[in-house]
Amino acid sequence: MAADGDIRVACAAIVRDGALLCVRKVGTGLFMLPGGKPEPGEEGLAALQREVMEELGCALHPGGARPLGRYKAPAAHEAGRTVHADIWLADLSGVPQAQAEIAEIRWIDLHDPKAEPLLAPLLRTQVMPALRQL
Repeated sequence: MAADGDIRVACAAIVRDGALLCVRKVGTGLFMLPGGKPEPGEEGLAALQREVMEELGCALHPGGARPLGRYKAPAAHEAGRTVHADIWLADLSGVPQAQAEIAEIRWIDLHDPKAEPLLAPLLRTQVMPALRQL
């Protein structure tokens, strides 16, 4: 269970041709998965669908999201906080474009060690290793 002040998020792991879709928010330097915080009373998958539409301007492929797992790691941009993330494997229905607080979208090769310094801790230490195992 997460402590007060920790960050709970729902995120999409969207993989195509061995590359993972990552986003970088405005004013930050590290890439993370698309997604975000659920609203009060909002279920994780509903939050993910809303966040993907807000951030990427397209929807998740209907009925295609399946849980990858729950992960936690130090927050990338909020010192002393921990991110608790429910990650879904998903695909998009539409072409992603940076919207809302997203400054940049990038497809990052799952096996490129040069990309690791660009990634938020959760992505670098938890999600990428899990995806490489699939």
